[in-house]
Amino acid sequence: MLIDFSQIKEVKIPGMNDGTGEMSARMYMDEQGKIIPTTIHSGGSIGLHKHPTSDDINYMISGTGKAVCNGQEEILNAGTCHICKKGSKHSISNTGSEDLVLLTFVVER
Repeated sequence: MLIDFSQIKEVKIPGMNDGTGEMSARMYMDEQGKIIPTTIHSGGSIGLHKHPTSDDINYMISGTGKAVCNGQEEILNAGTCHICKKGSKHSISNTGSEDLVLLTFVVER
């Protein structure tokens, strides 16, 4: 199966999960999960939220940020991967002056 994200409409989301600023994303979704190329723009964040039925895997492509998962802070840079396991709560913030670009995989289980 081939997914061409250039053919998927980009959406801009202000204050995702009561976060700050704005993010942009293109999403592929089916019953097994989601694949989401995401950009959290400078000053933006995805607010604290829970994953009751899925793992949320976030691979950093560029930029700098911070994740907080179940109260534990993690520093995010290009090449790092933040995983929020099923049943956990997390947030992701862009802490830099450039976009934080990541590829997110949501795996239902």
